[in-house]
Amino acid sequence: MERAKVSSSQIRSVGYDARNQTLEVELSGGAVYQYDRVPADVHRRLVGATSLFSFFQDHIEDTYTQRRVR
Repeated sequence: MERAKVSSSQIRSVGYDARNQTLEVELSGGAVYQYDRVPADVHRRLVGATSLFSFFQDHIEDTYTQRRVR
């Protein structure tokens, strides 16, 4: 999945596969996680958030099933 770089001290890049509703997040330390069944509006709100990491922690991290892919 292609990820776009984002302006965040904790998140390096974010990708989204709308067809499968899969969100991919690369953290600043290099770890990459995929989150399943994430609606497109949650992805849009994440990349538009003033603080990406706060939004990620509050609305994604413990809400959706995750797996580490790197």
